[in-house]
Amino acid sequence: MMTKELFEQRVAMVTAEYEELISTKNEQVLPGNGIFERYKNPILTEAHVPISWRYDMSPKTNPFFMERFGINSTFNSGAIKWKDKYLLVVRVEGYDRKSFFAIAESPNGIDNFRFWNFPVVIPETSNPDVNVYDMRLTAHEDGWIYGVFCSERKDPNAPKGDLSSAIASAGIVRTKDMQTWERLPDLKSNSQQRNVVLHPEFVDGKYALYTRPQDDFITAGSGGGIGWCLVDDITNAETKNEKIINFRHYHTVKELKNGEGPHPIKTPKGWLHLAHGVRNCASGLRYVLYLYLTDLEQPDKLIAEPAGHLMSPIGIERVGDVSNVLFSNGWITDEDGTVYIYYASCDTRMHVATSSIDRLLDYCLNTAADGYRSASSVQTLISIIENNNKQ
Repeated sequence: MMTKELFEQRVAMVTAEYEELISTKNEQVLPGNGIFERYKNPILTEAHVPISWRYDMSPKTNPFFMERFGINSTFNSGAIKWKDKYLLVVRVEGYDRKSFFAIAESPNGIDNFRFWNFPVVIPETSNPDVNVYDMRLTAHEDGWIYGVFCSERKDPNAPKGDLSSAIASAGIVRTKDMQTWERLPDLKSNSQQRNVVLHPEFVDGKYALYTRPQDDFITAGSGGGIGWCLVDDITNAETKNEKIINFRHYHTVKELKNGEGPHPIKTPKGWLHLAHGVRNCASGLRYVLYLYLTDLEQPDKLIAEPAGHLMSPIGIERVGDVSNVLFSNGWITDEDGTVYIYYASCDTRMHVATSSIDRLLDYCLNTAADGYRSASSVQTLISIIENNNKQ
C-alpha cells in the first residue's frame, strides 16, 4: 500500500472510532442501591483525548500516522457547572508520567464529553512544579473561581541516587472565565499537603481551607485526618491554627489516610462532604469514597457520618494503573437537586454516578455511625432486622 493511502486509511479509521466513542450514549446501571446510580460506560478515557493532540496530522511529517504524544490516562477531575455546561478539569497523564490539566465539556453531565481545543496553561512559580494534578474547583463568594491542586517537586534533601522522594504542596490558581488562570503563591504549611480544598463561603470574614497534613509525600504519619484552617489572605495563604475535623480511625476505611474530595455542598441540613478513605490490605492500598455532614453555621463541626464507604471499586473499576482505587475531587449539583458525582477508578479513567441532595442527606442522617467494634455492627444489624419484622 502506498504511504499516502496508508495515511488516509489510518486517519479515517482513527477518526471514525473516536467519533463513535465520543457520541456513545451512557446508560444507568439499575436497580442500584437506592443511594446513587452508576453508569455503564466511563465518561472519559485516554481514547477521549482529541486526535489532534495525539497525532501529527500532516502526511509529510507523519506519513505512517503514528501517535506522537501518547496519553496514558484521564482521571481525578475537578468539576463545575459553567454556562449551562458540565465542565471537568481533568488530570491528563502522558506516557512521560507528566500530568497536566485539560477541560472536557458535556451538555448533560453523563456522556458526550469533549475536550476543549487546548490544555490548560498553569503559570509556574519561581520554583517550577515537576508535576501538577488533582484540581479542586471552587466558585467562591468573592467572585473568583479557584483551583487548588497538588504541586509536586523532587525532594531537595533526598539521598544521592534517590529519584523518587518528592515534596507535595498545594498550588492555587484562580480565573473568571475558565480560560486564563492567575497563579497565586503556593499554600505555606509546616507539613506536606496533597488534598487541599477551598470552602465556597467566607467563614468569620476569612477564607476557609480543608487540608490533609502529612509527614511525608506518601503517608499521613502523625497527621490525624482532614484538617481545617482559616486564612486571612488567599493571595498569601498559610495554614495557621490548623485543626482536624474528620479523624482517621483504627480498623476503618480511613485508618491509613483520608482526604476531602470536592468542596462540600450547602444543604438545608448542613454541609455535605465527599471524601476518600485509605486502608492497607493484602493487595495494597484500597481507596474508597465516604460521606459526612457538618453544621451549617459551623462548617468545622461534624454532625453525622455513616459507617463505612459510600462507594468502592467494583468490576472494571478495580483494574488499572493503580488497582483497587476510587477517587473523587469533583461533583456538581443542579437546581433540581440532582448530584453528579465524578470519580476516577485506578488512576486510569473517569466515571459518573448520580444521586440527589435529598437521598444523600437521608443516607447521612439515617445510616448508623461506626461503633468501632464488631459487637456494635451486630447490634446495628439486629435493630434493622427487628424493625423489619415489625412491619
